[in-house]
Amino acid sequence: MKKPKPFATEADLCKRFISALPEGWIAYAESCGWDILLVRKSDGFQIGIEAKLRLNTEVISQAIEEYGAFSAGRPGPDCRAVLVPACEPGGFSRICKYIGLTIIYVRSEAEIEDAKKRHYYKPMIFEPGLPEVLHGRNEEEWYEWAPARRHDLPAYVPDVIAGSPSPVQLTSWKIAAIKVAIIMERRGYLLRSDFKHVNIDHRRWLPSATGWLVLDAGVYRAAVGFPDFRAQHPRNYEEIAADYESWKPVDPIGPLPLPEPKQEPLL
Repeated sequence: MKKPKPFATEADLCKRFISALPEGWIAYAESCGWDILLVRKSDGFQIGIEAKLRLNTEVISQAIEEYGAFSAGRPGPDCRAVLVPACEPGGFSRICKYIGLTIIYVRSEAEIEDAKKRHYYKPMIFEPGLPEVLHGRNEEEWYEWAPARRHDLPAYVPDVIAGSPSPVQLTSWKIAAIKVAIIMERRGYLLRSDFKHVNIDHRRWLPSATGWLVLDAGVYRAAVGFPDFRAQHPRNYEEIAADYESWKPVDPIGPLPLPEPKQEPLL
């Protein structure tokens, strides 16, 4: 009888790992090109992680740094790792160690229960443990890449699912777009100055482009196809809306221009 897989999807694998993170670490899902970007709260130390249900050359290639002189100055994490199920064979362990990648092995709940029955002990959900500031780091397990600079983190921790096949990412553009939607929601219309205020290109929104807006008496209002960013990022939308007073635009002074009266056709 074929043994069932410990994790049905990469998203399940990532969820199991994130659920077991120790205190002091934040998981930024689908951020900066990584399935998971871990950040240590105390000092901003970063670990970039690529997840795969099979430990193979594809996931290793995704996790390593690009070659070339231009890559030397690009942002990156302090450490790089691949996340795989604990049952995966360790044939690539020597290769990963040689190139400075950490392999994180994750156990399912069924595997832990089985180990308790067979060996009378409860293993860790994932190994190796994460590097700690106070107790140093295990040089046999974690390898620092000393990037020119660390990744710029999103202003909010993304409310997306790590390891999704086609993830909806919380980029800086998406945060600005959510702000545009919130202005529209609260004020009822948009001005060109609003796009400049949140630092987003206005051209994509205009009737001449995507048609997300319609022009009405000198202001823009939501068209039928206006994106539902709240549905894409429900938690982040509420967080950004809660901060409205800190980033809101200055409303225009004086009355808005009224539409010119139209002459009725003569009968």
